[in-house]
Amino acid sequence: MLARAAAQNRIRPDASLRRVLFVAAFIVLWMFAIGVRLVYLQVSRHSSLTERARQQQQDAIETSPQRGQLLDRNGRELARSLATDSIFVAPDEFNAKAVSKSRAKALDAAAQESQTAAAIDCTADALASVLGKNKADLVKQFREGAAKNQRFVWIARRLSPELGRLLQALKLPAVHIQQEPKRYYPNGSLAAHLLGFVGLDNVGLGGVEQIYNEKITGEPGKLFLEKDSEGKAYEGFEIPSNPGQTIVLTIDQSVQFRTEQALASAVEKARAKSGSAIVLDPRTGEILAMATVPTFDPNNVGASPAISRSNWALQNIYEPGSTFKIVAFSAAIEKGLAKPDDKIDCQMGSITIAKRVIRDHTAFGTLTLTEALEKSSNVAAIKLGLRVGDQSMYDYMKSFGFGSKTGVELPGETAGLVRPVNRWQASSIGSIAIGQEVGVTPLQMAGAFATLANNGVRVSPHLVREIQTSSGMSVYRANPEHRTVVSEKTATALRGMLEGVTLNGTAKQAQLDGYSAAGKTGTAQKIDPKTKTYSHTKHVASFVGFAPVNNPAVVIVVVIDEPSGAYHGGDVAAPIFRDIAEQILPDLGVMPDTDFKSPAELIAQNTPQKVVTVAERDDQDRTAQAREESLPKVANRGQRGGEVVYAVASSRAMLMPDLQGKSVRDVARACTQLGLQVETRGEGRVTRQNPAPGMEVQPGQTVYLEFARSN
Repeated sequence: MLARAAAQNRIRPDASLRRVLFVAAFIVLWMFAIGVRLVYLQVSRHSSLTERARQQQQDAIETSPQRGQLLDRNGRELARSLATDSIFVAPDEFNAKAVSKSRAKALDAAAQESQTAAAIDCTADALASVLGKNKADLVKQFREGAAKNQRFVWIARRLSPELGRLLQALKLPAVHIQQEPKRYYPNGSLAAHLLGFVGLDNVGLGGVEQIYNEKITGEPGKLFLEKDSEGKAYEGFEIPSNPGQTIVLTIDQSVQFRTEQALASAVEKARAKSGSAIVLDPRTGEILAMATVPTFDPNNVGASPAISRSNWALQNIYEPGSTFKIVAFSAAIEKGLAKPDDKIDCQMGSITIAKRVIRDHTAFGTLTLTEALEKSSNVAAIKLGLRVGDQSMYDYMKSFGFGSKTGVELPGETAGLVRPVNRWQASSIGSIAIGQEVGVTPLQMAGAFATLANNGVRVSPHLVREIQTSSGMSVYRANPEHRTVVSEKTATALRGMLEGVTLNGTAKQAQLDGYSAAGKTGTAQKIDPKTKTYSHTKHVASFVGFAPVNNPAVVIVVVIDEPSGAYHGGDVAAPIFRDIAEQILPDLGVMPDTDFKSPAELIAQNTPQKVVTVAERDDQDRTAQAREESLPKVANRGQRGGEVVYAVASSRAMLMPDLQGKSVRDVARACTQLGLQVETRGEGRVTRQNPAPGMEVQPGQTVYLEFARSN
């Protein structure tokens, strides 16, 4: 027994040792596993876990960067960004702000839900009253967000500073205010189609804003909100955004304004569907103005229909009609097939091409090429086109820029329609020579005439002059393509011929006071979508011209779509060219190259003079006396608002028209028709007149007018 006990005692220490070793090994392995896990978490998962912790402790809100400015060629502001207040709600904060964690354990779930609902209702009620929103919609939105622990919901963006301050003073639960830039166009609708507009997400949606959105936008910043264990924001910091680049455009704000003003007035007067006008510097290819009617206000885009945001100067394809004849005339002269003083038989206004008879608007016999262009003879243009040939005609059309995009820095430009020669019909040369079977844009027409104005060298039209960083450093300057289309000799000849159109031809209403001018009228029938034939009631009236003739500073194209009443280019579009040119040339510092004439001089110039015998003078005196006796009696009926009111006894009364704002030529025309004498002072447009509008006047009476140039 004693031996057995001794043996057991010898075994026990060994068993204890094994247990100790087992426990020690387990502890070592456990510590090793923990160490490996710590190394894994600290090394391999460090970035992801840090980001996860940051997400739990921080809210990061991306802040919109300051968009770059849009400036005109003289540095005048066309678009800028203003600081505004935007309101957002963090729905997950309703739970934390309704009841703190220390109290949450003491409250049951129903009490917590009641507290959260009360906070949501209070916040929704205040926001609805201040912002004019529906309270029920806000409550629903907040409850859904709180249930899902959402962290960020926009409520209203780019509010006025007054509303922002009011909401900030209310200190509503879970409501935060963040400043965001809002795009502002200080001139309203001025150049709207060129500038475009910006959506709520700060993305350009048209014009230069869209094309250069990436450069203008800049780099966004971030606002970080640090939260405690209860979800309350206690600290914040911001990584500022980088402002976008500044775009300097080629347009001149004053020229743009005057162009839009003249075009809008003309479209309204003609009761037209739409209108476009472009002012282009032929030497540099810079677009000084591009106007489209109807237009819109980029500050309030939603108030206008989508069609008013279409830039017809780039997107509207139309048959140019007679303005396209410069291609046939230029090609024939350039190839040595004709000279300006060569005679051409216009066949009394009729020519047959592949069994198709094409006529002139008036029967002409033999004319020189210059006279044929002045009178816009279709027969002459077709004969020249036949001399040039199909392939050469096509080549010159492409060289002038037709059938291809100009590359101007605007969205939505179309290439027009110029079919390859293998798709021409036998009679196509007859149609194309007179501006049919082709589709062009107003900008393409401006570029073609600019080629002739620039001695045969075509400079690509462009809208962006320079791009600058926010600090003003230039990172881009325009360098447009230059391409010779016709020789300087041909271009000079065409300029002289086109001047004849304004002096002796279809564009007499394009004559300028103080400046020589040249150009071509166009009147094209539109295709009836129902009959697929030319309409007899819908037309496109156009005029393209430049001034001064010998050293052109501007090319102006005017296109009026579907005018009512008068529809010829010389009657509808040419006067708009005159109104625009007479206003902008002095502003651009262009010196007159002809004499200015006063209204009285223009009246004398436009009134035929003849020798009057004594007997004829006696007859005129008796007629004048009879006319005076037959004039209605006009009684003074007192004053209304400082204005004298008259009662006219008969509809035969000759009343003084309102000449305010009229040009010299308009005044001359009106006074000549009424037989009035004129005494003037100053230059520009009428600012004061005597007699006043509505007063009775008699033939031969003197009208006193004061002219002044607007700033």
